[in-house]
Amino acid sequence: MLKNWTNIFFYHIKNNKLFTVLNVLGLAIGIAGLIFATLYWNDEQSYNEWNPNKDTVFQVLVDMEDGKVWNNIPVTMAPFVKDDSNIEEMMYSENWYQSLLYKYNGKKIFVDKVFNAENNFFNFFPFEFIKGNQKTALQNENSIALTQKTAALFFGTENPIGKLIQYEDQILTVTAVYKVNGNSAVAPDAVVNRMKAKINADKDEWGNFNNGWYIKLKDPSKKGDLEAKIKTIFYKNKIAKEAKEEGITIKQYEAQYGAFNFSLESLAMSRMDTKGPGSPEGKGNNQFLLIMIGLSVLILILSIVNYVNLATANALRRAKEVGVRKIVGASKSNIVKQFLFETIMTVIVAISLALVIVELSLPYYNEFLDKQLIIYGSQFFLEIIVIFVVTVIFAGIFPAFYVSNFETLKVLKGNFGRNKSGVWLRNTMLILQFAIASFFIIGSYIVFQQVQYLGNKDLGFSGEQVLEIFYFKPDAIRNDKNSVQLIFDRYTTTKNEVSKIKGVEQVATAALRFGGGNDSSSSFNYKGSNIQGQNIAVDFGFLEMMKIEMIQGRYLDPKIASDTINSMMVNETALKMMKEKDPIGKTVDWNGNKLKIVGVVKDFSLFSPQGKVPPMVFFHFKTIDWTIGNLNYLYVKVNTENTAQTIADIEKFWMKNVDSDYPFQYDFIDKSYKRTYQTYVKQKNLFSLLNVVVIVIALFGLFALASYSIERRMKEIAIRKTLGAETNVLLLELSKQYILFCIIGFLIALFPVYYLLNKWLENFANRIEISVYPFIIGFVALLFLTLIVVLSRAYQATRVDVLKYLKYE
Repeated sequence: MLKNWTNIFFYHIKNNKLFTVLNVLGLAIGIAGLIFATLYWNDEQSYNEWNPNKDTVFQVLVDMEDGKVWNNIPVTMAPFVKDDSNIEEMMYSENWYQSLLYKYNGKKIFVDKVFNAENNFFNFFPFEFIKGNQKTALQNENSIALTQKTAALFFGTENPIGKLIQYEDQILTVTAVYKVNGNSAVAPDAVVNRMKAKINADKDEWGNFNNGWYIKLKDPSKKGDLEAKIKTIFYKNKIAKEAKEEGITIKQYEAQYGAFNFSLESLAMSRMDTKGPGSPEGKGNNQFLLIMIGLSVLILILSIVNYVNLATANALRRAKEVGVRKIVGASKSNIVKQFLFETIMTVIVAISLALVIVELSLPYYNEFLDKQLIIYGSQFFLEIIVIFVVTVIFAGIFPAFYVSNFETLKVLKGNFGRNKSGVWLRNTMLILQFAIASFFIIGSYIVFQQVQYLGNKDLGFSGEQVLEIFYFKPDAIRNDKNSVQLIFDRYTTTKNEVSKIKGVEQVATAALRFGGGNDSSSSFNYKGSNIQGQNIAVDFGFLEMMKIEMIQGRYLDPKIASDTINSMMVNETALKMMKEKDPIGKTVDWNGNKLKIVGVVKDFSLFSPQGKVPPMVFFHFKTIDWTIGNLNYLYVKVNTENTAQTIADIEKFWMKNVDSDYPFQYDFIDKSYKRTYQTYVKQKNLFSLLNVVVIVIALFGLFALASYSIERRMKEIAIRKTLGAETNVLLLELSKQYILFCIIGFLIALFPVYYLLNKWLENFANRIEISVYPFIIGFVALLFLTLIVVLSRAYQATRVDVLKYLKYE
């Protein structure tokens, strides 16, 4: 039986090559899209799955009630909770990676992801140890643990344990080699224990939110009790104490300075479901993931609909075959099984082709997502089986039962072609195809408009021809008791010398990075209102160089002595929150410092163009001298003549006089800033690519369906031509139903595309308003493509020899 079915299957492939190619290719593209989305889903959902502590290790977050959630907290609270019976252990760490230069035997090696944590780090992240002891790996402050890959960079095949490497003036001993076996929220290339000095520096500072805090609980279900306890401790030692000192109530204090809410977030939630800024390995984009899954499922639905349409249309050609099989004794169930078998064979070929497409395209897909996805794992193969079963069920069941229900007498008499059974369903599915195509065409145009809007939006500053140069500060300077003066003097010398290089127009700095924000946020008080602002320490001339406008008052002036003592500026957003029409000369309380407002800066996009502009305060580095520690970039404006030579001269000076160890790292501000909305550029590109895929699949189906439909009407066309019907009349008659289906499908897509794209646009503080133009353009494009396919096929039909179809009449 199977041999007979197989022979029939290959016979029909041979005689229906176009039908077969369109079916297999359409299904393969749809399945490939879903496989791509599945690989991405698996990767994102796998973060911390390997970690046995994922449900018992929590990171402490703090909600500042200004829309921001921090994952840095004061180190002052640990002594108050260390005796809590539900706490197994605690760990402080920095919440970011450092890129540091190490030396060994004359070699200089950069380690990109160095993580600084207390000595029990591996109790929270129990990576696989290749060499060394997990419990003692970080016991000493001069210890360092390396990944297997990093150790090989230093020592090749030698045993690294006990080897000494150098970082600046420190000698570190390699005590362990480990391997990260899966996606992890923290996956460093090296781990060091340099937290003691940081903890000691802040041990009495309740307002310094500088470090991450991980807590392992014995009973995770009771984390709410610890959250309440931490909040109580903080309020008692910070809020209540300072409120008492100021002679106000806690409620008044919170109204002025804001409230603090603490929460514990497990490692299991730290990637896709985090409320905070994310882990060192980044924060998952849940919306992008759902968009990819949703669009991929839509395309697979389109592919299956396309298959069912073509299969039921093609079944008309096989009506007599089914009738004869029934006459010779085939039961309805046998017919169903045969056609299901053919669907299974087709889907197997389609999945095989889809896997080939995925394998060939995977490098480009990885580049698109900035990932290293590969096809592997029992989970993936189980998902392939699920995709196979679902596709066979939805693509095969209806055509099989449709064919098995053919009436034997009708099909053998030859008048089955006039039977309308099943036509309504094919038409409904064709309308669904038009609706999905409309959704993609309109949606991709709206996404394109929004991304183009972000790219063309006035940012409030000009980064053209301005270099941002990474400015490394050695530990010897940062840890010196006179570090503030040393850092500023070193910067001043560098600035003066770089300014002398030919082609350099201006040099300045600020404690910020365009597109990356800044590292400091504090509240200031004005007339009882507390405003949580971004602290932007600047050098003279920086705002002018970046063409950031003043709307009131003046810039900071080196000729005015008070501008390095008690002067500050605010941006428009901060001014609105102050509710002050005439702020110039007014005094605010900034962390106990009385600062006078001398100017109002026009709002500019510091973080990214899609986000809201936060309140900002600006002052000179010398006004708040500790901010000099946040000086991480030097900004250099160069002229347009011989830019390459100017940069080469800056690099030559830098390597000789500023930093001979670390490479000269620079970027143009306008280029680096564009990367802040690359996620949405990728979404635009994804939508555009899938739009092409959807249109191709839809046109495949439309072409094949139109071909079958017109072929069934060839005798009618021949009679009409004999009676004198003109070509344009015939074209209209043959295409009008498809125009109607196109209109209905477009109308069905209107609400979903408007609703879903409007939800997507809610991510943007700066957004377009959806106009009527995307819908007009979408409809015209869909109608145009439909007419091209249908009219081209219909025109061929009108050119046939009428005798071929009427010679037996």
